[in-house]
Amino acid sequence: MANPDVDKYAGNYSDSGLFSKVKNAVKSAGLGLVYKSLQLFYVAKNPNVPMHIRAAVIAPLGYFISPIDLIPDITPFVGYSDDATAIAGAMALAQMYITDDIKQQAKNTIRQFFGEKTAASLS
Repeated sequence: MANPDVDKYAGNYSDSGLFSKVKNAVKSAGLGLVYKSLQLFYVAKNPNVPMHIRAAVIAPLGYFISPIDLIPDITPFVGYSDDATAIAGAMALAQMYITDDIKQQAKNTIRQFFGEKTAASLS
Protein backbone atom coordinates (compact mmCIF):
# COMPACT_ATOMS: atom_id res chain seq x y z
CA MET A 1 0.00 0.00 0.00
CA ALA A 2 2.81 2.42 0.77
CA ASN A 3 4.86 3.85 -2.05
CA PRO A 4 8.30 4.84 -0.73
CA ASP A 5 8.97 7.16 -3.67
CA VAL A 6 5.82 9.17 -3.00
CA ASP A 7 5.55 8.66 0.78
CA LYS A 8 8.53 10.94 1.43
CA TYR A 9 6.38 13.85 0.18
CA ALA A 10 3.81 13.59 2.97
CA GLY A 11 5.72 16.31 4.83
CA ASN A 12 5.06 18.70 1.93
CA TYR A 13 1.32 18.46 2.46
CA SER A 14 -0.68 21.35 3.90
CA ASP A 15 -4.22 22.54 3.25
CA SER A 16 -3.01 25.97 2.20
CA GLY A 17 -0.34 24.45 -0.03
CA LEU A 18 -2.93 22.31 -1.79
CA PHE A 19 -5.32 25.20 -2.35
CA SER A 20 -2.50 27.38 -3.64
CA LYS A 21 -1.43 24.65 -6.06
CA VAL A 22 -5.03 24.10 -7.20
CA LYS A 23 -5.54 27.79 -7.91
CA ASN A 24 -2.29 28.17 -9.81
CA ALA A 25 -2.11 24.86 -11.68
CA VAL A 26 -5.58 24.26 -13.09
CA LYS A 27 -4.62 25.37 -16.61
CA SER A 28 -1.41 23.37 -16.80
CA ALA A 29 -2.42 20.37 -14.67
CA GLY A 30 -5.95 20.15 -15.99
CA LEU A 31 -9.30 20.42 -14.31
CA GLY A 32 -9.62 16.65 -13.98
CA LEU A 33 -6.44 16.32 -11.93
CA VAL A 34 -7.42 19.27 -9.76
CA TYR A 35 -10.90 17.80 -9.20
CA LYS A 36 -9.46 14.40 -8.22
CA SER A 37 -6.97 16.08 -5.88
CA LEU A 38 -9.80 17.93 -4.18
CA GLN A 39 -11.79 14.71 -3.81
CA LEU A 40 -8.78 13.17 -2.06
CA PHE A 41 -8.48 16.27 0.12
CA TYR A 42 -12.05 15.79 1.33
CA VAL A 43 -11.51 12.06 1.85
CA ALA A 44 -8.51 12.90 4.05
CA LYS A 45 -10.61 15.38 6.04
CA ASN A 46 -13.49 12.94 6.60
CA PRO A 47 -13.31 11.48 10.13
CA ASN A 48 -15.49 8.53 9.02
CA VAL A 49 -12.79 7.31 6.62
CA PRO A 50 -10.32 4.86 8.20
CA MET A 51 -7.07 6.47 9.26
CA HIS A 52 -4.94 4.26 6.98
CA ILE A 53 -6.87 5.49 3.93
CA ARG A 54 -6.72 9.10 5.10
CA ALA A 55 -2.96 8.74 5.65
CA ALA A 56 -2.48 7.05 2.27
CA VAL A 57 -3.88 10.04 0.36
CA ILE A 58 -1.75 12.65 2.12
CA ALA A 59 1.55 11.64 0.48
CA PRO A 60 0.23 11.86 -3.11
CA LEU A 61 -1.29 15.26 -2.29
CA GLY A 62 2.08 16.33 -0.90
CA TYR A 63 3.70 15.10 -4.11
CA PHE A 64 1.22 17.14 -6.15
CA ILE A 65 2.04 20.24 -4.08
CA SER A 66 5.81 19.77 -4.19
CA PRO A 67 7.65 21.81 -6.82
CA ILE A 68 10.42 19.20 -6.73
CA ASP A 69 9.37 15.82 -8.06
CA LEU A 70 10.30 13.23 -10.66
CA ILE A 71 9.17 15.31 -13.65
CA PRO A 72 9.22 19.06 -12.96
CA ASP A 73 5.73 20.55 -13.27
CA ILE A 74 7.00 23.22 -15.66
CA THR A 75 8.00 20.59 -18.26
CA PRO A 76 5.69 21.07 -21.27
CA PHE A 77 3.11 18.33 -21.95
CA VAL A 78 4.39 15.83 -19.36
CA GLY A 79 5.04 17.99 -16.30
CA TYR A 80 2.06 16.69 -14.37
CA SER A 81 2.12 13.08 -15.59
CA ASP A 82 3.95 11.87 -12.48
CA ASP A 83 1.57 13.83 -10.26
CA ALA A 84 -1.38 12.29 -12.11
CA THR A 85 0.04 8.81 -11.53
CA ALA A 86 0.39 9.45 -7.79
CA ILE A 87 -3.14 10.89 -7.59
CA ALA A 88 -4.55 7.94 -9.60
CA GLY A 89 -2.99 5.49 -7.17
CA ALA A 90 -4.50 7.30 -4.22
CA MET A 91 -7.88 7.44 -5.99
CA ALA A 92 -7.77 3.65 -6.40
CA LEU A 93 -7.14 3.23 -2.65
CA ALA A 94 -9.82 5.72 -1.65
CA GLN A 95 -12.43 4.94 -4.32
CA MET A 96 -15.01 3.39 -1.99
CA TYR A 97 -14.86 6.51 0.22
CA ILE A 98 -15.41 8.98 -2.60
CA THR A 99 -19.11 9.49 -2.07
CA ASP A 100 -21.48 11.86 -3.82
CA ASP A 101 -20.99 14.22 -0.86
CA ILE A 102 -17.19 14.18 -1.33
CA LYS A 103 -17.64 14.89 -5.05
CA GLN A 104 -20.02 17.74 -4.26
CA GLN A 105 -17.56 19.29 -1.79
CA ALA A 106 -14.84 19.13 -4.45
CA LYS A 107 -17.19 20.70 -7.03
CA ASN A 108 -18.12 23.44 -4.56
CA THR A 109 -14.43 24.26 -4.13
CA ILE A 110 -13.97 24.34 -7.92
CA ARG A 111 -17.00 26.63 -8.10
CA GLN A 112 -15.56 28.91 -5.40
CA PHE A 113 -12.14 29.15 -7.11
CA PHE A 114 -13.08 29.10 -10.80
CA GLY A 115 -16.78 29.87 -11.12
CA GLU A 116 -20.03 28.13 -11.95
CA LYS A 117 -19.23 27.44 -15.61
CA THR A 118 -16.08 25.51 -14.71
CA ALA A 119 -17.83 23.55 -11.94
CA ALA A 120 -20.72 22.70 -14.29
CA SER A 121 -18.27 21.10 -16.73
CA LEU A 122 -17.38 18.38 -14.22
CA SER A 123 -19.05 15.00 -14.38
